[in-house]
Formats: sequence, structure tokens, C-alpha cells
Amino acid sequence: MAFRDLSTEYAGRGAAMFRLALKTGALTVFTLGFYRFWMKTRMRRYYWSAIRPGGHPLEFTGKATEMLIGFLTAVVFLSFYIGLVNLVLMFFSFSLFKSEAPAYAVSFLGLVPIFFFAHYRARRYILARTRWRGIRFGLEPGVKGYVWRASLWWLVTLLTAGILWPVKTYELEKYRTDRTFYGDQRFEQTGGRWSLMAAMKHVWLGVALIAAGVGMATAGDEPIWLIAAAMGGVWAALGLAYWKAESFRRLSAGKKLGEAGLRARPRAGRIVGIYLIGALAISAILTALVAGLLVLIGLLFALLDPEVISRGFDDFASLAALPAWAATALGLVAYFAVFLFWGVLREVFITMPMARHFAESLEIVNPDALLAIRQRPRDEFAEAEGFADALPLGDGI
Repeated sequence: MAFRDLSTEYAGRGAAMFRLALKTGALTVFTLGFYRFWMKTRMRRYYWSAIRPGGHPLEFTGKATEMLIGFLTAVVFLSFYIGLVNLVLMFFSFSLFKSEAPAYAVSFLGLVPIFFFAHYRARRYILARTRWRGIRFGLEPGVKGYVWRASLWWLVTLLTAGILWPVKTYELEKYRTDRTFYGDQRFEQTGGRWSLMAAMKHVWLGVALIAAGVGMATAGDEPIWLIAAAMGGVWAALGLAYWKAESFRRLSAGKKLGEAGLRARPRAGRIVGIYLIGALAISAILTALVAGLLVLIGLLFALLDPEVISRGFDDFASLAALPAWAATALGLVAYFAVFLFWGVLREVFITMPMARHFAESLEIVNPDALLAIRQRPRDEFAEAEGFADALPLGDGI
């Protein structure tokens, strides 16, 4: 059967996501983080199954045990690096410079390539465990090339004060895309390295307005110019939403899989709305949660000292009546409750609506060409995405 321009459906629901995120998040907290690998696996399977190009859901076939073993492998390596290498750096730093600052600087620079290594390997693992219509995706080996390219382009971006951020984004995405497969067919990222420059225009205009406003306010001692700087901040924030939508659209349009391709139409206004409405909803619910916790604490005080209600809470001497273990337990409950619900609400009000919008904006152009694609061999991993989990890169879906 021939298809034309397959649209993408999104079948995720907020209530189901809330239950899943709350359950897995609570288990992660109660197990002191050990359950996080099972949490990520279950969350990914839900997100993948909700995204349905042409009505066919994606599948995530990764296993939590793979992530756990990969994490432990990465921890052993990083422990060696942080322990032995940093000890040597500290010795030479004190010997040569009488200060620990050079050791910290060199140690940080030494971690930068590991971050890029982790990023590429995590993407390779996720693609290798993703299937659509029974056919696997894959990312071929190329982590060394990615590490030095990412290091170089980040350096160039920093030296140009962020002006070449769009070029960096395109070059690194092209490197990854050109090594990505669906079955036995290789993707290709077309376009040019300057193709994303226009997508950043509103961010630059906003930053320029901020700089002009601050400069005029400082030079002329006229605080009224700070209004222009504030307007520039709003413009730059809206520009980031435009960048997110427009860069996705341009990169998607440039991706080719043989004769097949992609088309995306995300809207910057929708992205802004998701963040604003999501932030307001999360703030309101967390405020209510904190208020509820304060009421609970007040009731506990009242049980221990019935006169606390008549005296009011200005008398903090009643805190002494609370046993140390109870105060500690209440503090931990309050902290983890806010922490847990923040993660759950972020998934429900921001991450999932964003996934829905980008998924539903995506179409597959000329999908007939996909019928000739055949299965690729399973890509095995020794460390899965362990380095990304051991570093701050492991928190995202």
C-alpha cells in the first residue's frame, strides 16, 4: 500500500503520565535513586509508544539492567579519573603555582571531552534501542570525531560570544545525522552550515536591545533606558522559542533518508504558551502543596503543644517541643515531596505537551521509499548510556 506524506499522531495523556511519573518518581526517591534506571526505561517506553508516525508507534527496547551496568562501568572510570588524575593535578598545581586553581581549571577542561563522549554514546544507545514498524535505528561508531568537532565548535562559539551558535548546532547535528541509519538506509543532513543563522535573529535583536539599554542607562545615568533593556529581555526570551521552532523545522526539512524526507511545522507561539501555562500551573500546585505541608506541621505542633494555636506561630519556642527525629523527618518529607512533585508536574505540563506539539508537527514526505528498507543487525553496548547517567547529561528523556 502506498502512502503520501504520513502525519504523526500523539497518543499520550496527561492523567496516565501523571500516574506513571508519580509512581516511578516515588520509587526512585524511596530507593535513594536506584530505581531511576527503571524509571527512565518506563518513561521512554511511554513517550515512544505515544509518538505514532503514520499510525505506527515507536518502540523503545532498552532495558534498565543495561543502563545500570553501564552506569556502574562509567562510575568506575570516572572514579579513577576524579581520584587519581585530580590528585596528580593538585600535586603539580601546588608545586608549581602554590595554588589549587590551575588544577581545577585543567580538571574541568579534561572533563569537557568526556561530556561530549557521553552525549554521542547516549544518542547511539537510544537509537540502537528504538524501532519503528519493527525496523531498528542505529548510529555508527564515530565518537572520536564527534568529541574533537564538538570541542572545536564550542570553542569557536565561545570566542565569537555565541554568534556562531547556529553554525555549531548545524555542524554537530550534521555529523550525527550523517551517521544515523534506519534499517540499512543512511540518513543525510542537507543544507549548509549557515542555514540556521536566520533562526537566531530574534535572540540577537533582543540581546542587542539589552546591551543598548544598559549602555545608555550607564553612560547617561538615565534609568529610564532600563525599560528598553527589560523589553530586550522579553524579546530575547521569545526569540529562544522562535529559535527552538525554526531550527527544528529547518533541520527536519534537511534530513533525507534516500528518497524520503521530513517536514515539520512547529509554532513558536505554541512553545511560549506551553512554557508560560506550564510554569503557572506548576507554581500554583507547588504553592498549594507547600501550604498543605505547613498546615500539617502546624497540626503536629498543636498535638505536641495545644497552646500553640492560641499563641500563634510568632512564638518559635514551640519548635523546641518537636523531637529532633520528627523535625528531621518533616524536613526530609517536605524536601522530597517538593522535589518529587516538581519532576512529575514538569513532565505533565511541559515535557509532554512539548513532545506532543513537535510530534504532531512532523510529517514523513514520500514514505513509499521506506518500503525497500531492510532490518539492520542489533547494536550491542558495553556501557549503554552509563557515562551520560554518571554525568549531568543523564536526566533527560
